[in-house]
Amino acid sequence: MSKQVEFLFDFGSPNAYLASKAIPAIEQRTGATFKYVPVLLGGIFKATGNVSPAISEAGIRNKPEYGALEIQRFIKKHNLTKFKFNTHFPVNTLQIMRGAIAAEMDGMLPKYFEVVASAMWEQSLKMDDADIIKAALDAGGINGAHILARIQDGDVKAKLIANTEDAVARGAFGIPTFFVDGEIYFGKDRLRDVEEAIAG
Repeated sequence: MSKQVEFLFDFGSPNAYLASKAIPAIEQRTGATFKYVPVLLGGIFKATGNVSPAISEAGIRNKPEYGALEIQRFIKKHNLTKFKFNTHFPVNTLQIMRGAIAAEMDGMLPKYFEVVASAMWEQSLKMDDADIIKAALDAGGINGAHILARIQDGDVKAKLIANTEDAVARGAFGIPTFFVDGEIYFGKDRLRDVEEAIAG
């Protein structure tokens, strides 16, 4: 029986996008499957007192530059030629994360993830603007009006809150976070450890 790895994500994290591009190869090598779990990064930050590196590393000499170097190394290693840092960053992801919950409930999260991740980190779209969200979804073959209507539903809102609260309760403080057999791993740079944990 193949292992299932939980991948907690928020589209606002460029590292979640980058990690997602490395996941298929890990699945192929190990036979594991990654379950994509939508959470709200802003909610995690609020609950844990954490802040984004853009804030925490502001004014620190050399550390932000090193972080940028690590991103470039990861991009080169995985040949991620489409990645483009979003010029509207930071983007309020509440609508698109509720949309991820709605898409999951409607059985189309993989397609939704692909479309929205591309809009955020390949096309550099302002994905907290409802009109732009709708247009991006429509262009990707998803009914944008349907998703935007669904994100107002109470069950969708409640599920995103529940996912986020559960993530914090289990030890999450940022994104991307992974769980293998209940063990937590944080960051795209832990994917090697995740793969080793899958192998046992």
